[in-house]
Amino acid sequence: MDLSPGSGFAGGTHLVVGDESTQYDGVSKILHWMTVVLVLTQFGLAELWGFAARPERHLMIVAHMSFGILLTGVIISRIVWRVIPGHQLHGLPNGWDERLARAVHYGLYVLLSLQAVLGFVLRWSGDEAMSFFGLLIPPPFPPVTKPVHDFIATAHNWIGWTIIIIACGHALAALYHHFVLRDGVLRRML
Repeated sequence: MDLSPGSGFAGGTHLVVGDESTQYDGVSKILHWMTVVLVLTQFGLAELWGFAARPERHLMIVAHMSFGILLTGVIISRIVWRVIPGHQLHGLPNGWDERLARAVHYGLYVLLSLQAVLGFVLRWSGDEAMSFFGLLIPPPFPPVTKPVHDFIATAHNWIGWTIIIIACGHALAALYHHFVLRDGVLRRML
């Protein structure tokens, strides 16, 4: 890391792109971009199926479940990969920007994990099987009351919107680092 003053970070630190301690490994990059694509796909499907006719709507819902199960696997893989020694990235100095970045990352991990659990519970709470590309996964518990089911649906919807809003802020921060601060933060994940 370049510790020269005036580099744009609190504490005067600048990331040197190409320094192995500042680059995410290939697996982390693949899992990150898979998460991005799957989250955007999930959100798009959920927001658009209400405009589709019955056969297409059903296909969109089944695709949403299937991609949701894939996303769950990616999230679990990301968390496991991140806690394995040697896959942690040396970040910015421990200033406010590093604390905010960590809070956003951990917040997204928590929200994505909670969203995945709620997706399964939502489907099963209505006494319906989950579908993974046609493979049916029956509910492991009996159906719940309609008010509880509706509450789970509302929570699933709000958490989805929260994930999108925070992820957009995350992306804008990366673009700010790239185009304004020109510090290499975005290139660590490319």
